[in-house]
Formats: sequence, structure tokens, C-alpha cells
Amino acid sequence: MWRLYQFPLCPFSRKLRLLLAEKGVSFELVRENPWEMRDEFFLMNPTGRTPAIRDDAKNITLSDSRAIGEYFEETIPKNPMINGTASNRAEIRRLVALFDENFYGDVTGPLLMERYTKRVVHRQAPNSTALRNAMRLADEHLDYVDYLIDHRPWLAGATMSLADLAAAAQISVADYLGGIDWSGHEQARGWYSVFKSRPSFQPLLADRMEGVAPPKHYSDINA
Repeated sequence: MWRLYQFPLCPFSRKLRLLLAEKGVSFELVRENPWEMRDEFFLMNPTGRTPAIRDDAKNITLSDSRAIGEYFEETIPKNPMINGTASNRAEIRRLVALFDENFYGDVTGPLLMERYTKRVVHRQAPNSTALRNAMRLADEHLDYVDYLIDHRPWLAGATMSLADLAAAAQISVADYLGGIDWSGHEQARGWYSVFKSRPSFQPLLADRMEGVAPPKHYSDINA
């Protein structure tokens, strides 16, 4: 069985948890705290970043969420998540990059630093300016999600894709950390509510982290 080395509030780990669940791949979760910088984990991923995944029976170790996602997309035909025409596949990859890079850099990364790493790991006070900026940028990103859902059933087109998984993973972490204001974003909220009701998403909604509790609406599939 695959063992996914992950941190529960790592959005890239969550993206793979969603992908593996949607594809019906059995896996075991192994918690990896990035700040511990274990030598054993650096042997799996020299960057020291989660996630990494290992199958001892196959003697395969993979790291980097995009590389891992492409591996399972190529080897597990069930529920393809990078599909359609060449232009549609390019659009999926564009949106995955947008959420993995821009949303994470603008929103998820700063929220994780200020509301989890500083508070729980370093016992420091958060930077209120950084928090305000992250929440402002989250609102702008949700505007773009609203725009996409106004024009498409799913973010990249007619069917659910890896773009939706990447977006939902980032948004779920930001939502857990209280960084999402859903008011005025009915399209994005409706899309996300549908996602929250999927069986693949239920384990994410059950996650609870020491020192930081999510807002009440976090695990409510109707909120």
C-alpha cells in the first residue's frame, strides 16, 4: 500500500489526498511535520517539503505534488483528472499552477505562517498586517472563482478536474484558518459546497489541528 507522508494543513498534501480518493487508490497517511526536518524525510524529498509518497512493495518513492499527481494520472485510468482536448488539458494545468503558486503565495502560505506556525510551533504573535493582506487577496481570488463558475460547470470546463482539486485543497486550508469571507461569493461558495459533500472530501473536514480550531462553518457541507 502507498504511504503518503503529509502534513494535515499542507494544501499540496490535501490535493493528493483528494486525487487518490477520487481515483480509488488505497493509501495510508503518515504525518510529517515539516519544521522537524527529519533526515529520513529528506531522503524521500530533498526539498524537505510535503508531500512525498512511498510504496515499499514496488520500491517507488515520489515527491512534489504535481509530479505525484501526473504519475497517478498516467497509471490509474479511473476518473481522469487531466482530460479533454489538448487546450483543455493546458487549461487544467494552468489553473493548477495558479492555485498551487499564486493562491498559496498570496493566501494559504501567509495564513499558515501567521495562524499556525507562529502560534503553535514558535509561540509568537501573528502579524496582523500580513493576515489582513492574505484575507484581502483571498477575496480577490474568490472573485476569479466566481467568474469561472459563471462560465463553466467546473473550474476548467465541463467536468471536475485536477484544477478543482487544487483549488479546493488551498481554499480548505484557508477556510480552516479563518481566512475566507464567503459573503458576496455565492458562485464560489456553491461550487465549494458541492465539493465538501463528496466522499473524498470528508476526511479533510474531519481534520483537527492542535492549538488551532476551525470556524464552526468549516465542516458544515451546507455552509
